[in-house]
Amino acid sequence: MKTLFFDCFAGASGNMILAGLVSLGVEPEKLVKELKRLNISDFGIEFSQVNRAGIASIHARTKFPEEKKHRHLSDIEKIIVNSELADKIKQRAFAIFENLARAEAKVHGMGVEKVHFHEVGAMDAILDVVGACIGFEILEIEHFACSKIHVGSGFVQMEHGNFPVPPPAVTELLTGVPVYSTEVTGELITPTGAAIISTVCRDFGYLPEMSVEKTGYGAGTREYADFPNVLRLIMGKVEEEKTEKENQRGFPEKIDSKLQLLETNIDDLTPQILGFVMDRAFELGALDCWFTPIQMKKNRPATLISILCENEKKEELMNLLYTETSTLGIRLSEVKRDCLEREIRRVQTEFGEFDVKLAKFNGKIVNAKPEYDQIRDFAVKSKIPLRELEQKILKDLKIN
Repeated sequence: MKTLFFDCFAGASGNMILAGLVSLGVEPEKLVKELKRLNISDFGIEFSQVNRAGIASIHARTKFPEEKKHRHLSDIEKIIVNSELADKIKQRAFAIFENLARAEAKVHGMGVEKVHFHEVGAMDAILDVVGACIGFEILEIEHFACSKIHVGSGFVQMEHGNFPVPPPAVTELLTGVPVYSTEVTGELITPTGAAIISTVCRDFGYLPEMSVEKTGYGAGTREYADFPNVLRLIMGKVEEEKTEKENQRGFPEKIDSKLQLLETNIDDLTPQILGFVMDRAFELGALDCWFTPIQMKKNRPATLISILCENEKKEELMNLLYTETSTLGIRLSEVKRDCLEREIRRVQTEFGEFDVKLAKFNGKIVNAKPEYDQIRDFAVKSKIPLRELEQKILKDLKIN
């Protein structure tokens, strides 16, 4: 299986991914020719050979007329859908922007349709995202994987102000993805880079067992004295049987992954406070949170609060319990988790397109569920019963 591995020891950005694909063998002329199928204003991409702390790499610089307008997701959808690109490229590119829009919407507390892109809505982001999708097809990539991502440190200036690295939308995009920070200052993983990688990659952690065919380097714009600011792309073959075996029940690093279970008994909090604690737990990155009615000493009815999280979230969630509840102690235990392989599939129906979350076991689909927020919003607008809409979407789902 043709595999592309993103080695993000210096993070990743849209232009680093684009340049790395050229370094792997994508012809710049062919790439630009395909991008012109977008039928957008005049643009150019300058690819140059550079050196980053001793590593020869390719740098990509997009050129286009200055723009002052912001775009909504619907604007980007029109550009992509009305283009002459292949359907697979269109679908993947729009999925990346949709993933990005959802992250922005959650951060700003608004609906996806109201999000207008700032730093990531300009023409360079469209060229980077669509260009990357074109490159994936040219190289015939079938499977994507990624290392732990170096996010950088410090602060970055954005339209809304000065924000810590990684900025909020990037953090949201990288939910469930292993990341780390060092003394290297600067924003190493950008919103565009995070959106591309989090959308196409299923596996995160370590380099899979593979037969390496070629390695490419995409350079970042900033230069450091003793740190190679490059994205390394490793392309090769992974045995299909090994990939199938790894993916039978989910992302390889999450099979038998070790998680933390935080539990405490509470008998003197109002339902309003308990509800607040659950909401905050999920906002802080809990994988799950649930309440169980219990009976404590002196026959007092009480609530068992249970929070499941990854190890790096443990301290923050313990702090939540100590500051927002009346607990005097928290029980900690390490648990193992085994999970099914998950996939988001876009389904075309008579009402439009909807995302359906699929769960697989041993390569077979065992569960399918339309994304609730999407069908809820449509059901309210169209006055179609939610259950009826869900049934029609599942009927139109073509299971391969």
